[in-house]
Amino acid sequence: MQKLDIPEKVNVAENQQVETTLQKKLNLFEHFEQIIALSENLGLNDEFFKQAKWHIEVVKDVLNINDMQAVLFAHFVGSSENISLKDLATSTKCSQIRLLQYMSDIDELEKRRMIRRNGYGNRHGFYRVPLDVIDAVRNNKEYLSASRQNLSIGALFSVLNQLFNEWFHKGDLTFDLFVYETNVLFAYNSQLGFAQKLKQYDLDDDNRVLLLRFCNLFVENEDEKIHFQDIRSCFDEMSFHMESSLKNKTNRLFQEGLIECNNDNGFEDRESFRLTDKAKTELLGELNFKQKQAQKDLTLHTSFSDKRLYYNEKEQRQILELTALLQEENFAKVKQRLSDKGMRTGFACLFHGAPGTGKTETVYQIARQTERNIYQVDISETKSMWFGESEKRIKGIFSKYRELVKTEKIAPILFFNEADAVIGKRKDVTSGNVAQTENAIQNIILQEMETLDGIMIATTNLTQNMDKAFERRFLYKIEFSKPSIDAKRSIWQSIIPELSEKDATTLAIRYDFSGGQIENIARKATIDSIIVGKDPDLTKLEFHCKNELLTNGRRAIGFCAA
Repeated sequence: MQKLDIPEKVNVAENQQVETTLQKKLNLFEHFEQIIALSENLGLNDEFFKQAKWHIEVVKDVLNINDMQAVLFAHFVGSSENISLKDLATSTKCSQIRLLQYMSDIDELEKRRMIRRNGYGNRHGFYRVPLDVIDAVRNNKEYLSASRQNLSIGALFSVLNQLFNEWFHKGDLTFDLFVYETNVLFAYNSQLGFAQKLKQYDLDDDNRVLLLRFCNLFVENEDEKIHFQDIRSCFDEMSFHMESSLKNKTNRLFQEGLIECNNDNGFEDRESFRLTDKAKTELLGELNFKQKQAQKDLTLHTSFSDKRLYYNEKEQRQILELTALLQEENFAKVKQRLSDKGMRTGFACLFHGAPGTGKTETVYQIARQTERNIYQVDISETKSMWFGESEKRIKGIFSKYRELVKTEKIAPILFFNEADAVIGKRKDVTSGNVAQTENAIQNIILQEMETLDGIMIATTNLTQNMDKAFERRFLYKIEFSKPSIDAKRSIWQSIIPELSEKDATTLAIRYDFSGGQIENIARKATIDSIIVGKDPDLTKLEFHCKNELLTNGRRAIGFCAA
């Protein structure tokens, strides 16, 4: 037990109580008892402070707090569990109005984490003393909260998540105390880029807390969609001004380019928000999240199963050549030679042809064979009803791809599937804002293709609608035709192995189907075999073939009964 000395300035002769207590060493709990008993009897008057002086001196010296904080803390510890400000006023014989004069001392105890608020929002002012503080007092030691200085970025976000939990789930913190705690946290860790950048933004408390909530949800839950209910939980009552500024995108976080609206089928969702790539890079770069984010943005080449595809002779040769060229060793050599000659080093390829001819699957198989991951563009994500947003998104796609080329060991493939919507013929700008936006998107893509450092593959069904400016920018153009009779026979037998060569040839000659159409028929036949318990025969297959054809301008939908 810590030795307790009487301060020299205490006149023992004048205080009989001190003289009595000298006969034994008191622990802090016993000092608290004496302070509580005297204050309950005398109130917080001069006589109380005179008689309780030694006890107060010991408590303040051990706990490193001032006189009034020592008195108040004794009452907090002395309560059974929770104590309200009204209870505190009663036990100290102090009016609630006078007690308000000591709120700064209560706040200081709270900042030191020696007392915690109880209850969400804590409008009634209930407090408790945490168990770890009681343990320190039991050992006659000053309570020191866990060090929050010189943290790593990961540890800092763990503490930040803890503070949000104390605020939202436990109700231990109010908004003001949360602001104070985070201010101290970032001041203690000013060496981190996150703290430095946050300071540079110079946000007010509301927007700063809002940004911290975005970062917290993204880091802890990889949450890309922050809804109003997530935001409202940051405030007792969300102001109309803030809600309006978010819906109208006039909020400071929008102006700084730190948050943006989510996209819902090509339209902005003004009820849902996310961090921008700028915010993730500037604020969260230290978390090394880019590699993790890359895995999220990319479709890994290992996810594609080996699938044999059948092509006509010309296509087969072109695809084999392109696949060999995109093998990393060959690709690196070709890029270097092009660079040495001052030529563009990017590879832009166009796969065009009728639907179902294997364009998309060919991209997947090339990726698998060359061990290149795929960054696939969702065309609908690039379309926004809001003027100027579509252009930002398409620029963001190419910016992200450039980053992936830098961070990935092997450059991934930038894949625009069914790209008709973005590489079609440019429209007359006099026809409206939509035409202007689509033309602007095309101009951005054309510019980016000029400086492409990587591999871009686009697929389209309608080359006759493609703008002429794109033709010269695609270095490799491969047309996917309907398969020949030999190719169709091979496809039939590969998908339905039990089919005889004669029947496969018959189907190949009679029906001018693409590989995708043949696969559709095979799926229907497989379902039939499961239902009736026997393999499909030629008659049944021909029935499905006829239903796959367009008849009188109409196509059969679903499965028809035999």
